[in-house]
Amino acid sequence: MAFIEINGGNQLSGEVNIQGSKNAVLPILAATVLVNGIIKLNNCPKILDVFHMIKILEAIGCTASWDNSSLIIDATRLNTSTVPEEYVKMMRSSIILMGALLGRTHSVTITYPGGCTIGARPIDFHLSAFQNMNVLLKEEDGLIKCSTDGVKGNDIFLKFPSVGATENIILAGVLADGKTGIINAAREPEITELCKFLNAAGARITGAGTERIEIMGVDYLHPMEYTACSDRIVAGTYLAAVAGAGGEAVLTGIGDENLKAVIKVLREMGCSIVSGEDYIIIASSGRAKPIPFIRTMPYPEFPTDMQSQIMSVLMTATGTSKIVEEIFEGRYQNVKEQIKFGADIRVKGREAIINGVPSLTGCEVFASELRGGAALVIAGLMAKGKTTLYNPYFIQRGYEDICRDLNQLGADIRMVT
Repeated sequence: MAFIEINGGNQLSGEVNIQGSKNAVLPILAATVLVNGIIKLNNCPKILDVFHMIKILEAIGCTASWDNSSLIIDATRLNTSTVPEEYVKMMRSSIILMGALLGRTHSVTITYPGGCTIGARPIDFHLSAFQNMNVLLKEEDGLIKCSTDGVKGNDIFLKFPSVGATENIILAGVLADGKTGIINAAREPEITELCKFLNAAGARITGAGTERIEIMGVDYLHPMEYTACSDRIVAGTYLAAVAGAGGEAVLTGIGDENLKAVIKVLREMGCSIVSGEDYIIIASSGRAKPIPFIRTMPYPEFPTDMQSQIMSVLMTATGTSKIVEEIFEGRYQNVKEQIKFGADIRVKGREAIINGVPSLTGCEVFASELRGGAALVIAGLMAKGKTTLYNPYFIQRGYEDICRDLNQLGADIRMVT
């Protein structure tokens, strides 16, 4: 059994470059299906979720090959619109292949997605949007079967600014007949990145990053080369690690543009942060000030994907903090593992009260989802003594090599296989 071993209690110092963005690359890989040709995607992270997406693309007839950190996808010989169930169950974001396959082949057969167990994430918004775009749906033997004689543009109102639904509608609308409007669209930077990629390939999309996105259907997309943005959540995780363990570090390859809500909270904790277009410098005493209230909300507010990591930092804050999780109720399943370090955390519904303790002690913990696993790594860095973290594959879904990166910051951490 693989595990991560951490000898904590030491301050961090050094420089680390931030990998390509998981949440940007996955929808872009789905979008390659729309291109009858070759796409070269630079700065593509070598993480488990990318490997899973490659397996799906290969299963439907695409070819994929690596050239250092660039991934080359050729969708010319795509030969089926049925997505194998075993791969879909591994990764929730595989559901965004629905929009791309509908755009390319006018049909798709797929099962309900798997991935992290952080709460209910129904795909009702996706399916309702497709129906409004001239797509027929039926469920049979646990499969979702969609078909159309041609995707047609329409105005789609989202009751909640769902990232996945926004991506699926965009992907379905790119080659549709007419104009598609998304009202109350998700505004996350990864949505903007997907639209930039598609526009570079010949799409006509406006409004990315706002609450209304418009997609004017085009006849085809052309092959090209594109460089993905860096991962804001990986950067936020490493900033939180320094905030919790103390020290000073430089993150390169990313600026503060898409991290303002996280950096605001870290500064309120007492961290000193200086940033430019492609770097962030953080210094911390390792003893955070408490934060009276944090609420997770859609971008540009505080991201749910950083909630668990910030909670770990607050476990030794000099007072009481409160977090309200508004996105995924299952995020708090990680609390039972964080408490093993000696933390004082009390959860009631969507609220978590964190009473800071003087110190944490290393222990054995088990990751059960991606960001919660990263939070346990941070707690291990803060704790005195040795921490053993099992189920590291959850972390590998989104972090190319968290041990390598943290070792560059002077951490005593290693993967044992």
